[in-house]
Amino acid sequence: MSDVTIWHNPRCTKSRQALALLEAEGVDAEVVRYLDAAPDRATLEAVLVKLGTDDPRAIVRKGEKLYTELGLATADRGALLDAMATHPILIERPIVIRGDRAAVGRPTEAVLDLLD
Repeated sequence: MSDVTIWHNPRCTKSRQALALLEAEGVDAEVVRYLDAAPDRATLEAVLVKLGTDDPRAIVRKGEKLYTELGLATADRGALLDAMATHPILIERPIVIRGDRAAVGRPTEAVLDLLD
C-alpha cells in the first residue's frame, strides 16, 4: 500500500510511533517532513476536508509557545490557517492521509482506521 502519506516530525514520539505502526502494517508511506516543506493554506484546507471538519483547531497545537505568543486562542479560522502555513510547528502531528480520508495520529492507533 503506497497511497498513504504521513506528515512527519522525526523529533516527535507520536509521529515516530505512527510511522512505525504503518511500517509494521506493511504500509510504504510517503513521508513528508512538513516542518521542512510547510503545507500551504490550500493544502491545509484539503486536509481538513479529509479529516471531516472545517475547524482548523482540529489540527493546531494549542500547547505550542508560539500559539500563545501569536494570540491564536481568539483567532478566527483564516488567521489560524495562515499561522499554520507560516509556522508549521503549529500543525498537530502526525497526520496520515490516504485518498480522501485523513487521521491525526493521537492516539497513534487512530491511523489504523485509514487502512481498512
